[in-house]
Formats: sequence, C-alpha cells, structure tokens
Amino acid sequence: MSEQSVRQTDIEQAGVWLAGHGLADVRPTPLLATRLAVRRRTRLAGQILLAAFIIAVALVYTGTRTAEVRVGGSGSYRPWSLLVLTAVVVALVLAQALLDRRVRQVDRRAGATLPRRAAHPVRLGWRTVLGRPRAAFAAATFAGAMVMAIGALTAQDSTARYAALLLLIGLCGIAVGVVVQLRHVLTHPVVADDEVSLTADVIMRVEDAREVATPTVVWSLPVVSVFETALGWWNVAWLVFIVLSVITFALITARTPQSGTVARHATGAR
Repeated sequence: MSEQSVRQTDIEQAGVWLAGHGLADVRPTPLLATRLAVRRRTRLAGQILLAAFIIAVALVYTGTRTAEVRVGGSGSYRPWSLLVLTAVVVALVLAQALLDRRVRQVDRRAGATLPRRAAHPVRLGWRTVLGRPRAAFAAATFAGAMVMAIGALTAQDSTARYAALLLLIGLCGIAVGVVVQLRHVLTHPVVADDEVSLTADVIMRVEDAREVATPTVVWSLPVVSVFETALGWWNVAWLVFIVLSVITFALITARTPQSGTVARHATGAR
C-alpha cells in the first residue's frame, strides 16, 4: 500500500491520532491512515444510521397515534405498525453488519500487504478490550430498560402498552447489533508487523469496543415514545433512569484508563 494511494489528509489525521494516544514520535504509515480513515467514515455512517433508526421509531409511533385518533382509537392497525418496526430493526442490524464487514475488508487488505504479522502477547478478551465496568454498565443499562418496558406492558393504558412494545422491539434489535459488533471487534485478526503497529491495533480495538458499548440509543428511544404516554410515573421513572445512567457513564469514563494506556499494558509496550 503506497503513500501515493492514500490521501494526504488521512496521513495527517493519522499523525494527529498517534500524537493524541502518546505516540507522537511515531511516523504515520499509509496502512494506519487507511485503517483509521475507514473507521472514521464507518463510525459516521453508523451514527447516521442510528439517528435514522430513532427517527423511524418516532414516525411509526406518531403515525400510529395519528391514525388512532382518526379511527376513534380502535387500535386494529397496531400489529401492522409493529411489523413495520420489526422490519426496520432487522434492516438496522443488517446495515450495521455491512458496515463492520467494510472495516474488516479494509483490514484484511491492509494485512495482506505486510511482509510478516505480529501477534498479541496475550489473548485480548472483553475484559481487556472493553473492561468490566463498561461491560457491566452496558448490560445493566439494557437490562434496566427492558425491565421498565416489560413492566409497562401490565398497565391498563393502551398507549403505554404500545410504547412499551415499540421499546422492546427497538431494544432487542439494538442489543443484537451490539453483540454482533463486539464479536467482530474481539475476533478480527491482528493487523500489525511490529510493536508500534501492534499497540495501534489494540488502541483501535479498544476504541471500537467502547464506541459500540455506549448505550446512546437506549437513552434516546424513550424520548420518541414514552414521554407522550399518559403514565406520569413511567415518565418520571425513565427520566430518573436516563439521568442516573448518564451520570454513571460519565463517572466510569473518567475513571477508566485511556485506550493508549490499556493498549500499552496489554502489549507490554513502554
């Protein structure tokens, strides 16, 4: 992979990335620049995809509520709207898988250009890449959101039950997407030929895992459905849940070692 085939902007951004992770004395290579560039673009595409998903959930909910008012609250159309949302969730998971596949393809092509391949001195599991606090927080956030949604299914208010069904479908889809993406992060092969590139590989792996495990959509989904229901206690419970989980996430982030530190510890680099 020649430097002429890589944009100069990508090379410069790779240099900035290295400096930001304590590797300012390392010269950015075209291989690293290419890997970082595809991750930036994929991450942006993923964020747009999740935003589109939240908008789709909002449209399904508001469209159904509008139709309910027009037909006098019969609710006969709701199963169709749930099927539409299920299709949207499946499309989201497939699109995320395609984005991950794009990253893996670039990594494979980059690895094929290496004259030799380095290996991690130890197996990098989820404890190393993601960390126990972040993993526990992500699992607890999803579990808490699902428990609250399931609890609302027992309410007599049909609007609250419908919002809960939307949440459950959306949360299940997001959870599946997170598991699939984390599996890719943990299992994709190493692309490195020396200690420095090995450290950079681990840094990218850690950052990818942390990005995937951030429950942004879990915090956003209730806004487009729950807060329009008539159950005041449910709205208050969701507000408390979101605020407390955001504060907890901020504290975990502040106390978690930076990705560069984690990578150097995992590889034994200085």
